[in-house]
Amino acid sequence: MAESPPSGGTFLRRAVAVLAAFRADDADLGPAELARRSGLPKSTAHRIALDLVEAGLLERRGPRVRLGLKLFEIGQRVPRQRVLRDAAVPHMSDLREATRQTVHLAVLEGAEVVYVEILGSAGGPRMPSQVGGRLPANVTGVGKAILAFSPPDVVRSVLEEGLAKTSERSVTAPGLLARELERVRREGVAYDREESGTGIVCAASPVLGPDGYALGALSVSGWATTMRLAVVAPAVHTAALTLSRTLGGEP
Repeated sequence: MAESPPSGGTFLRRAVAVLAAFRADDADLGPAELARRSGLPKSTAHRIALDLVEAGLLERRGPRVRLGLKLFEIGQRVPRQRVLRDAAVPHMSDLREATRQTVHLAVLEGAEVVYVEILGSAGGPRMPSQVGGRLPANVTGVGKAILAFSPPDVVRSVLEEGLAKTSERSVTAPGLLARELERVRREGVAYDREESGTGIVCAASPVLGPDGYALGALSVSGWATTMRLAVVAPAVHTAALTLSRTLGGEP
């Protein structure tokens, strides 16, 4: 029996599943991988992919598909991302100039951080982060900085969801992370000590909105063997406070 056409809501959920199947480092995906990652039957994933190609949200490369330019254009119109990024870039440039290290800007979505902008540095380590990419909030400096200045229900949701492990040093015990967030609230700076990746450390500080909660976070990252966290932390904290004031936030 032929598959009945999906309702509007069902189609939208399936289309989102197809688009969400792409990861930050994917150039394109074939039909089998697209179906596996989206959790849809191969024929359904293929049909939805063709609809998304017709809409300009995906582009065809032979039998494979990749994210389309129209999707990028729409993403650039997201108010929170655009306003935060535009305000942050000058401060990020100054921070990179002062520290000679890689500077990140990220926001929280669920239990993960999404990287909005990254300014790389010459000779720095290859980071697990990419613009538009995600990492578990509990293993990153930016994630812990944001969580420390987030509403209690947001923090509780992340702690109850289960904490991811990306390296041997990742903090996966909810009690330990909760105590670390208390320290971040007192000091205004969070650290990643090889928790997101071996050999990489970072210092991060929250960017606060008018309500005192974090809009996002700035961080400086580099080699564990050469970057001194105690030296870069004050610079990150100052840049985040200045950006918070620019956005009308309370330091």
